[in-house]
Amino acid sequence: MLEVQHIHKSFEPGAEVLHDISLQVNRGDVVAILGPSGSGKTTLLRCINFLERADSGTMIFEGEAHDLHRITRREIARIRQKTAFVFQNYNLFLNKTVLQNVTLGLISGRHMNRTDAEAAAKEALERVGMAARSDAYPRQLSGGQQQRVAIARGLAAHPDIIYFDEPTSALDPELIGEVLSVMRRLADEGMTMLVVTHEMEFARNVSSRVVFMDGGRVIEEAPSAAFFAAPKEERSRSFIRSILRRGEED
Repeated sequence: MLEVQHIHKSFEPGAEVLHDISLQVNRGDVVAILGPSGSGKTTLLRCINFLERADSGTMIFEGEAHDLHRITRREIARIRQKTAFVFQNYNLFLNKTVLQNVTLGLISGRHMNRTDAEAAAKEALERVGMAARSDAYPRQLSGGQQQRVAIARGLAAHPDIIYFDEPTSALDPELIGEVLSVMRRLADEGMTMLVVTHEMEFARNVSSRVVFMDGGRVIEEAPSAAFFAAPKEERSRSFIRSILRRGEED
């Protein structure tokens, strides 16, 4: 359902952040993008969702091809009607309740009437275990609860694919599990997801495929079980070894 081909991105001349990146996501896939800090993972995700404009590259979304550098606002808006993006830091409106945070985009961005928007929001909040806190404000919630609200905000729009940008990186360790549990349930339900993450257990046990990046390049792409059992590239092997050592030290 989603394919990107030959993405290049620089933030200044001579400093290319993404070097000829291509990847494919099939319906129902959970693709984990792994790599060290500074490898270009988040920039790639932001280019795919048009939060950054790629210097060049092509996106094929549900059979329709788009030039990522020349894509129009109208095309972007049409694609975003079928996608959702979950940020690292929740991006909730602090002066609005949980229910209002979820309904706002449905009403203002998708022109849904309030009754239908609230029904969709309540259904989504139920799916992430936050229905009982619909009248709470973000300041009254833990970080994990806020991130579950952010996921509900994406789910309420019934997207074809959800992009996650390191959804647990801003959380205290004891709160990470509740967010990963929601994501695991979504995967079991067949939700298509593209996930930038440092959570190796999620990548190993939940994702269907791993894309490993370093230095703005895709170093290796493989089914998750094969990637963790027998990575082909030395850079992939050294990355996994370093993660395992870090886990032992913790």
